[in-house]
Amino acid sequence: MNERIPLDLLDPRAVRKRARTVAIGALIVAAAFGGLLGLLAGRTAGLVAAAVFAVPLLLLAVSEAWRHVWLEGHVLSVRAFGTRSVDLRAADQLDLLVTDMRGTRTVGLLVRGGGKAINLALALYAGTGGREQGVLPLRRLADVLAGRGDAPGLVFSELLVAQLRAEARGLAAADRPLYKLGSMAPSGRLAQKLNPDAISRFVSTLD
Repeated sequence: MNERIPLDLLDPRAVRKRARTVAIGALIVAAAFGGLLGLLAGRTAGLVAAAVFAVPLLLLAVSEAWRHVWLEGHVLSVRAFGTRSVDLRAADQLDLLVTDMRGTRTVGLLVRGGGKAINLALALYAGTGGREQGVLPLRRLADVLAGRGDAPGLVFSELLVAQLRAEARGLAAADRPLYKLGSMAPSGRLAQKLNPDAISRFVSTLD
């Protein structure tokens, strides 16, 4: 029986706190916009506008609070309102996705396969510190990706192994491969995929 390896980067309390912040912000913005439109176009129009703004953001907050990611064997799964799963060894596409929100950068492995996509957060950095996946998750991910036997799988496997070596040597976060790759992405963009050739060249320089 395959062991289930949790891959949630943040602890549940931090996730719920962030989800509450999003929900409260959504209600404030929706109320302000709905109130303004209500004064101009009537109460009904204001309520409709408030709902249009609030509902998607509230659903996002709830989804974030319920989200859990795990690896079981070579199958990566994420659960929020429902569960999506992608077999890492049979995935059609692997990309490194960097998101930048209010000075916090998240480096994630974007996996696509079977018409589904999962963004697995590998590390989150703010300034020169942050939070990274643990040793066991990274080791298991590296093994599964190496088992693909193709160039993208081997590149990402080598990247994760280099990350483990950097941690074992006690290097600061800013000197670790995932941090350096995240820093390569231009600022000012919410989300962007790094060029595969640039990733390959970077990994080839690692010890």
